Amino acid sequence: MKPIAKKPSPRRFHQARWDEPVIFELSQTGQRGVLLPPVEAEIEKQVGNPAQKLPEALRRKKPPALPEMSQNQVLRHYVRVSQETLGVDLNIDIGQGTCTMKYNPKINDQLASTPKLTELHPLQDEVTVQGILEIIYRLEGMLKEISGMDRVSLQPGAGSAAIYTNICMIRAYHASRGDAQQRDEVITTIFSHPSNAAAAKVAGYKVITLYPDPDGYPDLEALKAAVSDRTAALLITNPEDTGIFNPHIQEFVDVVHQAGGLCFYDQANANGILGITRAREAGFDACHFNLHKTFSTPHGCGGPGAGASCVTDALAPFLPVPTVEFDGQKYSLNYNRPQSIGKVRPFYGVTPNILRAYAWIMSLGADGLREVSEVAVLNNNYLLKKVLEIRGVSAPYAKGKHRIEQVRYSWEKLTAETGIHSEEMAVRIADFGMHFWTSHHPFVVPEPMTLEPTEAYSKADLDEYVAVLRQMAEEAYTNPEIIKTAPHNSTVHHTHHDPFDDPDEWAVTWRAYLRKTGQTKRE
Repeated sequence: MKPIAKKPSPRRFHQARWDEPVIFELSQTGQRGVLLPPVEAEIEKQVGNPAQKLPEALRRKKPPALPEMSQNQVLRHYVRVSQETLGVDLNIDIGQGTCTMKYNPKINDQLASTPKLTELHPLQDEVTVQGILEIIYRLEGMLKEISGMDRVSLQPGAGSAAIYTNICMIRAYHASRGDAQQRDEVITTIFSHPSNAAAAKVAGYKVITLYPDPDGYPDLEALKAAVSDRTAALLITNPEDTGIFNPHIQEFVDVVHQAGGLCFYDQANANGILGITRAREAGFDACHFNLHKTFSTPHGCGGPGAGASCVTDALAPFLPVPTVEFDGQKYSLNYNRPQSIGKVRPFYGVTPNILRAYAWIMSLGADGLREVSEVAVLNNNYLLKKVLEIRGVSAPYAKGKHRIEQVRYSWEKLTAETGIHSEEMAVRIADFGMHFWTSHHPFVVPEPMTLEPTEAYSKADLDEYVAVLRQMAEEAYTNPEIIKTAPHNSTVHHTHHDPFDDPDEWAVTWRAYLRKTGQTKRE
């Protein structure tokens, strides 16, 4: 007997909802999680009081105000908090568009937690850490092959840090040629990652932003009008955050090179082009990867990520120190690089994620990496077809054409016909244990929804996700109140956005909150 075919439908979901205070509010004077044994008299006699050996300026006037709690209270608190979150290990997380949320193999987590790595100290003599230096060196070699670049640094602690590292090297390159003062402009595009414009601005550049032509491609004529002898670099993502690949990218590079500028390829979302295209063949001088996206290492709620800065020989002298070198016998750290931009983070990079990325690439091999991209593109275009069948959804630009690894959809038609906005839909979907991301501001695509399925999700996963979107769209047309009053099954709630625009109301730590609310005095 054949099993009865069953259409995918949203599964029942109700998230735990705890009235859980901030951990500082749970503190009880005198509670302890660990009781340290007293120092033995003989040891104290030999060593004395270590605190007294610290310079006066480094000594606390009083102990830190840490929460005082027993072990089981700490355990309960963090388990409860964990039950109020969504994530890639809990749900179908294809809605975190542009962030390439994929499965992180647990065996790689075990590798990264081995004492052989965790008990290393970054200040050990390099002869005692040959193993991890070899991993760094070998991973750099793999990324050179994947990108076509000549040198790689794994020192940046995240993708944005890698972008900033590259723009600093570009600035150093122009300084070495004596035209850094003149070349004070950087060109980017509105659908490139916002980190491109942000990193250039932090580095002191004026930023020129190009907007798309009617097909959604960056406007080549606008680029030609923007380029001048003041152009330091082009910073561009391709495919952009719409999933549209720019087929004219070589022309963009040529235009900037003819004006004496350099070109940086933002490959944070390289998930759809591994083994298919390389930055080198498009003529780029530099690129970067996010190991915590494309190469399947954890995002960790904004950290610890890991970035890779990749450059041609022309920019290699400016790489951050130290670089990892190999003479055929041993690995070493080279600080003797007079043109280096210096360090961009402590020590050598986020080594647990470097190890995870190395293991992921090694397990797949070259053919496997290409298959990752082929499946990611297949998943994305299957999802594109299914989502466009839902009432009220469109995919602006490049109509009728395939996309690469993601799509920025629009609920504009649904909003016009029901009054329900994309952000309200994003709150409602949490009632199904899922999530979707709107997009980077500004909302150039009206009422946006950005989805990126990656290679990690099955057809059944995609069908279930589409079923949830379809049900929500039906609700918007037939019972909009259920969306306006969401969430119903989740801990997500409506937020009051006005304070986001008022720095006087920001409180990034608990103690800052207490000071701003007048509950404690500034010390």
